[in-house]
Amino acid sequence: MFLESTAQVERPYDLTGDFLAGRLRKHLDQDELACVEGLVAHERMLSDQEVLARRAERVDTASILIEGLMFRTIESGNQRFIVGLHVPGDFVDLHGFALGRLDHSIVSVGTARVGVVPHLGIERLMQKRPSLARILWFASLLDAAIHRQWIQMLEQLDAPRRIAHIYCELQTRLELVGKPSTRALRAPFTQYDLADMCGISAVHANRAIGRLRELGLAQIRRGTLYTSDWAALRQYARFDSAYLYADTPFKLAEMRS
Repeated sequence: MFLESTAQVERPYDLTGDFLAGRLRKHLDQDELACVEGLVAHERMLSDQEVLARRAERVDTASILIEGLMFRTIESGNQRFIVGLHVPGDFVDLHGFALGRLDHSIVSVGTARVGVVPHLGIERLMQKRPSLARILWFASLLDAAIHRQWIQMLEQLDAPRRIAHIYCELQTRLELVGKPSTRALRAPFTQYDLADMCGISAVHANRAIGRLRELGLAQIRRGTLYTSDWAALRQYARFDSAYLYADTPFKLAEMRS
């Protein structure tokens, strides 16, 4: 597991129980939650660095991440760019439903478990349940908000702050789905992963990690970040979680009007 051990909480929706947790999920009734769970046709286990969906290939299914982490990646020549990160509860390739293909690849980071959702099932759901269609739209817009924040992060922050920002975001997103971290946030990231997420070289990433250690803010060893003060780390990273739309104030009833 990439997270520190926590008590297991029994949930009735084993495949989609993390979908929009901490956001709109609490406004869905039991019938709507069952409809979302029913979208999953089967499960798939992925090994480390396995490609779930490849750039430019036609797709007729979407996938919701049940366990693990996944990257969005773009390769150019021999260079890899990590342009997004997914946590449990995320639809990792919902864009393909509208576009028919992706302009990037979806790759597992460590082992991962996904639920496969046929596009036909999504289409039927949208026709029968317009309110749930809006929920799926919200999920896609949330992806876009996170992507915009990553662009801003790369433009405004130096390398140590970029790395700190990525871990602060990951810690917040995992906490939203009931996987909190205190002193240690375990993630299967290599130094090359951190470099490709931050648009820097592996050597530069190593120096940035060293800077966080020198400042007494955090230590990163084999992908795991150790800190005694998340608040200080968030302040250093200039991290503002507003773009994650946690506990969004509008209710589902307002979306239906």
